[in-house]
Amino acid sequence: MSKVTDRKLIVGLDIGTSMVKAAVGELLDDDSVSIVGVGTQAAKGMDKGGVNDLNLVVQSVRRAIDEMELMADCHVSSVFLSISGRHVKCQNEDGMVPINNKEVTQDDVDNVIHAARSVPIAAERRLLHVLPQEYTIDVQEGIKNPVGMSGVRMEARAHIITCADDMAKNLSKCVERCELSVDQIIFSALASSYAILTEDEKELGACVVDIGGGTMDVVIYTDGAIRHTAVIPVAGNQITSDIAKIFRTPISHAEEIKVHYGCALKDMVSMEENIEVPSVGGRPSRAMSRHTLAEVIEPRYQELLELVHKEIRASGLSDQIAAGIVLTGGTAKMEGAVEFAEEIFQMPVRVGQPVKMKGLSDYVEDPGFSTAVGLLEYGKDHLKTKARNKPKPVEGLFERVQSWLKGNF
Repeated sequence: MSKVTDRKLIVGLDIGTSMVKAAVGELLDDDSVSIVGVGTQAAKGMDKGGVNDLNLVVQSVRRAIDEMELMADCHVSSVFLSISGRHVKCQNEDGMVPINNKEVTQDDVDNVIHAARSVPIAAERRLLHVLPQEYTIDVQEGIKNPVGMSGVRMEARAHIITCADDMAKNLSKCVERCELSVDQIIFSALASSYAILTEDEKELGACVVDIGGGTMDVVIYTDGAIRHTAVIPVAGNQITSDIAKIFRTPISHAEEIKVHYGCALKDMVSMEENIEVPSVGGRPSRAMSRHTLAEVIEPRYQELLELVHKEIRASGLSDQIAAGIVLTGGTAKMEGAVEFAEEIFQMPVRVGQPVKMKGLSDYVEDPGFSTAVGLLEYGKDHLKTKARNKPKPVEGLFERVQSWLKGNF
């Protein structure tokens, strides 16, 4: 709990392959979130979104949380947690129910979504999200909000995201060993989209590509709803590894070189510009051309973007992304990334970062913080939905059971 008991706090925790980022926001009276603290630590013990050394991950999470709590002058007890990895899968499903009393109520909506999600899921899988796309009442299609409308039968189409249960349990275990509970686990690119996409982009059609250290997460919106999600298990660490091997420098220095001097397009770099490259084994540093660095980065960056392009084409939605591509995540900050991506995708590209945030906004206006801030926005909506669906007195409970029985029998 917070030291100031009347503060309504939401915490987002993004345990990435390269970095652990934590953000705490205070829910204000005007229904907005004010950033009051952030924490950032290098991630140790993670590989492509999965835990491979529990104790190292726990240490990284604990340090990030401690830094965040110190800045916010609070003590938190629970977090909204992101998840990624090649084990994350998606599918679109349909559900259908009769409409009680000839007019759609919220209970009818809940029942038809329940019908859509009632597909068999393997025992080793965990259901992460059931995201409604649109509703159909009798012959009228494409309905966004059916409550109050008249009809006899209602159908719903929903986007379902699942993950490997063991992977989710391992991430949760890292959080619980830091004496915190998990409010909910959220697919990381879904969280990022909450922070960086506008409603117009979602309606027109947009693709979020979250390029992290170990994975690239893809979410495609059209007509205001998510249609496709995917995780590609290669990302920025491949570039770092190439730099380390070709320039013969330690991984930690290769990462610094990539961040400070990297460019995705060699044509944007002057031939005369030099950088200092640390050596291994106590050997002296060497001066290398920054243009040579770009020549190392460009083919790998091209490979990453072409993998994303292939995923978009495979989804069958490439013609519906009128608003273009939104790159985010730490690797999206690289100079030349937007220009290169526009060449590959042949559509508008921008770099997305959290904007219009209240409080300590300067700390999170960075593509690397998109997921952590998006978790706060997701958490805000989750708490509102939870309050709206709060169980009513016994009489209300009886009416809901009666409505459910009518809808299913």
